[in-house]
Amino acid sequence: MASVFQDDKIFVGKSKKSEHLALKFANRHGLVTGATGTGKTVTLQVLAEGFSRAGIPVFAADIKGDLSGIAAVGEEKDFLVKRAKDVGFKYQVDEFPVVFWDLFGEQGHPIRTTLFEMGPLLLSRMLNLNEVQEGLINIAFKFADDDPALTDLETNGLVDLKDLRELLAYLSKNAKAIGPKYGNVAAATVGAVQRQLLVLENQGGAKFFGEPALAISDLMRTDRDGRGIINILSADKLMDNPQLYATFLLWLLADLFEKLPEVGDLDKPKLVFFFDEAHLLFNDAPKALLEKIEQVVRLIRSKGVGVYFVTQNPLDVPDKVLAQLGNRVQHALRAFTPRDQRAVKAAAETFRPNPKLNTAKVITELGKGEALVSFLEGNGTPSMVERALICPPAARIGPATPEERKAIIAKSPMRGKYDQTIDADSAFELLQQRLQEEAAALESDAPPSPSRRSTRPTGPTTGPQTGGAGRTWGDTIGDVLGGGSSGGRRGRMSTTEIVTKQVARSVASQVGTQIGKMILRGIFGSLGKK
Repeated sequence: MASVFQDDKIFVGKSKKSEHLALKFANRHGLVTGATGTGKTVTLQVLAEGFSRAGIPVFAADIKGDLSGIAAVGEEKDFLVKRAKDVGFKYQVDEFPVVFWDLFGEQGHPIRTTLFEMGPLLLSRMLNLNEVQEGLINIAFKFADDDPALTDLETNGLVDLKDLRELLAYLSKNAKAIGPKYGNVAAATVGAVQRQLLVLENQGGAKFFGEPALAISDLMRTDRDGRGIINILSADKLMDNPQLYATFLLWLLADLFEKLPEVGDLDKPKLVFFFDEAHLLFNDAPKALLEKIEQVVRLIRSKGVGVYFVTQNPLDVPDKVLAQLGNRVQHALRAFTPRDQRAVKAAAETFRPNPKLNTAKVITELGKGEALVSFLEGNGTPSMVERALICPPAARIGPATPEERKAIIAKSPMRGKYDQTIDADSAFELLQQRLQEEAAALESDAPPSPSRRSTRPTGPTTGPQTGGAGRTWGDTIGDVLGGGSSGGRRGRMSTTEIVTKQVARSVASQVGTQIGKMILRGIFGSLGKK
């Protein structure tokens, strides 16, 4: 038999003709739907293998662990050999390059990001906050953006959950001074958000925030043979917290969108992203979040990324997103209730009609491994829907053993890069020091030092150096770098303060010298990121 695998398309199955997904249209996104147990995971594996053969990296969530078998050599089982013959080719086993990832670092390399990268909108979604609580998160991020001592740290000092907890505590303590500029910071709201942070931490979500943060380029690699690496996220435990799962994948998608350059339509995608259990992304999502999802899906194709949603029914996906999904594979749906029947009818209407096929009737009759398919062709128009037999995967169907997984992780190209957490100085350390200084100043009945993390002088002199009428250089530097406490002057900076700020930034550019480092340690308290 002639080979059905070609360089410019993926062989998916056979109807009255061979059914292919053209790589030049693969970044037009896609949808794989069907009831539980009808073959969605196998279809996902067939697509992932095809993309890998074509040199296209893949990222896919593995909800049940079944997809992990793609890293192991397939087995010539009778039903697979027969299926291959039925669709027109001689069955041959294969294996594919795989990197395992795990937010909890147990079944793969850890994936981390920082709170700063996550942003207030997605963080609020992850914490399931109401509108008032989300407003507090926005205040916290804006305060971090405006505070010079924090903005001089990478990620504005917001790295992990302890940074946010400390920042919220600081805002609550200084609510009266902060309120006129940023809005009311109510102690009850702070307490509610702190409790949600504790819930997230107890669920293991704290492991997601930290450093080193994931480099997107590490998901877009090929092996020495030119095959695209299949990145598999172990998501079985992650599914215990569906909100964390959905928000994480949305963050990853948004991060790809923001960081990748515009490339237009390519001969093949740079990366293909499978979003399993996609309905979790859209359930109870606020309008602002839905708008962000729609924008990302609509525009990310120009970054060379194809997004494939995997869910039970097309109705799980909002219409504006569904309209962007040109490549479709529909496995069986059952119509036991009136609601199920309406869902089947709606699913049938999402396809380009075939006059020779009663689509709604066929959806309920499909056997395991069968599907209705429609792929983009010609100038990018969808083909008429056809009933097809999906081809068998070449790698193993079913999970890899724990021993196989450990062996793959041990020889992974990512080994050692993300496995250990780095806890550098951030907002937690800076704000704790600031609060301690303010408390010490109150105890001594003296004005607090506004924002410095160290009280030692920045020069050889031990006496106070004046930086304005009745003020010390320390007061001026403190106001410039951190703005203030009840004892400091507020409002527009004086000429002396402006000069001091310029000097401080000039010193920051001289970190290669030992003197510059000493001065900066006195001002910022840390050089971990300089």
